[in-house]
Amino acid sequence: MSVQVEVVQTSSLGDRSYLAHDGRVAVVVDPQRDIDRFLLAAGRAGVRITHVVETHLHNDYVSGGLALAKVTGADYLVAAAEDVAFDRVPVADGDEVVVSDWLRLVVLATPGHTFHHVSYALHGPDGPVGVFTGGSLLFGTTGRPDLLGREHAHALAHHQHASARRLADLMPDGAQVWPTHGFGSFCSAAQADAPSSTFGRERAANPALRLEADDFVAGTLAGLDAYPAYYAHMGARNAEGAEPVDLTAVGRADADELRTRLDAGEWVVDLRSRKAFANRHLAGTLSFGLDGPMSTWLGWLAPWGAPITLLGESPGQVSEAQRELARIGVDRPAAAATGSPEQWAGGDDSRLAELPVATFADLAAARAGRRPHGLPEPEVVLDVRLAGEWGSGHLDGAVHVPLPELTARLDEVPDGVVWVHCQSGYRAAVAASLLARAGRRVVHVDDDYANAEGVAAGKGARA
Repeated sequence: MSVQVEVVQTSSLGDRSYLAHDGRVAVVVDPQRDIDRFLLAAGRAGVRITHVVETHLHNDYVSGGLALAKVTGADYLVAAAEDVAFDRVPVADGDEVVVSDWLRLVVLATPGHTFHHVSYALHGPDGPVGVFTGGSLLFGTTGRPDLLGREHAHALAHHQHASARRLADLMPDGAQVWPTHGFGSFCSAAQADAPSSTFGRERAANPALRLEADDFVAGTLAGLDAYPAYYAHMGARNAEGAEPVDLTAVGRADADELRTRLDAGEWVVDLRSRKAFANRHLAGTLSFGLDGPMSTWLGWLAPWGAPITLLGESPGQVSEAQRELARIGVDRPAAAATGSPEQWAGGDDSRLAELPVATFADLAAARAGRRPHGLPEPEVVLDVRLAGEWGSGHLDGAVHVPLPELTARLDEVPDGVVWVHCQSGYRAAVAASLLARAGRRVVHVDDDYANAEGVAAGKGARA
């Protein structure tokens, strides 16, 4: 009987959870809020979930661990040092958990991402198979050390280096590395450099295993940028023990209710693609397309606890968004509507709007005195990328307001027609819709920043 490890991926948040089993019983590692995915995976494998384990509670999502353990009757393993408001099986460094005759876990203290972070070495009948490393050792990087505050980042970065070295010292080259973060999550100090990895590969590629401590710490801290504001709520929510998620359909809003919510200044979110939004949308709504990291940016920008209304082309689109938002603690949207902008406007065409779209080639032409496609002249070029992106290169004369700060700094955007860009177009669509809602004339530069070569750029520009 062999040990099997199934990845349960949440690409929208850049995270992975795991189902490890021996064909009869299973362990779930770092489950997200929508636990039906893990129940289905266990059902497909024909196994019973007997253990649910957490590597850390200060996470980038609301954990489904407690709910899954209650539903399945599984033991719920959480670091003994964590202060929690629920019954759990407290674990500490060196503890061995026998799951079955074929499968056992060894708990390893790996502080760095958080102070009480633990990893779990998975052992089969022939020895160690791999380690569930959570936010410790990732593919080609490590978890970021500043989520508990900048004042702890230096100490935690040193812990992160020591923890990564410890894991590598304990594991053979062929043992697998199974991280929770690193696939687009802001919990990662950098992004994964491979789809899978072993300790042998990490020894050759990971800075934590190649650099001395001081060099690793300096490089890690220098590379950190902003992370989503909603992270601040995740640790407390997980320590309290999140209740089961409610994914039932929310109340449907008609055109009159949508008007009322928009007039009240509420966040009414269009889930369609940014191309569809630009073509036609209900005036005052905001573009957070499901074809990108919707929940990350909406959770980051919307005031915490504010009512959110979802607009989708179909009930399936709304339910998908509802699931994604529940993972980060936005439990119940205020309302939803499906169909088309014409329906949401109640047949009143005066409530519909379009958003001009351009490329960097168009911007270069406009700056040279030509007006491609009848686009308005760019009086302001707004870059909404994060500070690290801006620092690595930017357009000459551009105004920089990172997207997470835009709602609070709208008054700082100079008067005139705003051409707004980011790295690939998604964030610029969000920013353009926020500016349009504020009454600004705006053009959405929906293009990859690599195509900015023809636009005059500032010192060190990356084009």
